[in-house]
Amino acid sequence: MKKGLMALSLLLAATSSAVLADDAAIKQTLTKLGIEKIDIQPAPVAGLKTVLTESGVLYVTEDGKHLLQGPLYALGGGAPVNVTNQILKGKLDALQDQMIVYKAAQEKHVITVFTDITCGYCHKLHEQMKDYNDLGITIRYLAFPRQGLNSPTEKDMQSIWCTANRNKAYDAASRGEAISPATCKTDIGAHYELGIQFGVQGTPAIVLEDGTVVPGYQAPKGMLAMLNAHRAAAKSGA
Repeated sequence: MKKGLMALSLLLAATSSAVLADDAAIKQTLTKLGIEKIDIQPAPVAGLKTVLTESGVLYVTEDGKHLLQGPLYALGGGAPVNVTNQILKGKLDALQDQMIVYKAAQEKHVITVFTDITCGYCHKLHEQMKDYNDLGITIRYLAFPRQGLNSPTEKDMQSIWCTANRNKAYDAASRGEAISPATCKTDIGAHYELGIQFGVQGTPAIVLEDGTVVPGYQAPKGMLAMLNAHRAAAKSGA
């Protein structure tokens, strides 16, 4: 019995060492390419690792010698599934306490919107918040300053996310009112980085509950129809 336990311990130790060696090879390769902020995770494909970076999601072979960039899809009986966005969904859920939420009283759908206070279509979406909520659509905002980090917009959005009443501050900013400077531990740089990893290129960018990204503005009734159709398609392909 003791010999069996010892053999198992040695096997686990060897496996752990191999994983660390793989990760070290990947980090060494990516560091040479100028990529420093790296989060290595398992991939659904044998021989690959998922690498989350500030510039997007990569897939790297375990020896660190080959790299793939772009979404990974799982092909099954139904429609192709974007596995990359499903991985990122975990990071999205981890930011729930940093979201500005407009909750529907009779919730049917929850969407997360990467938004920018200087974006005209983001203003249009926000002006119709009551209509979305009345249709059962809860909207959660994350910040995505299109001008990038360290821009004036990023500083203004950081202030909004650092006020005691974020919803009130966002409402006021959407009406064009002045934004009072504020600081806190919340870092909207993490929102922006996640948006980049999702492939967001403009705002508003809508993330559905399964991680699917839908770019651009949609009117309330059109949004509901799209969400209902997406849910029905997902069920039929399950």
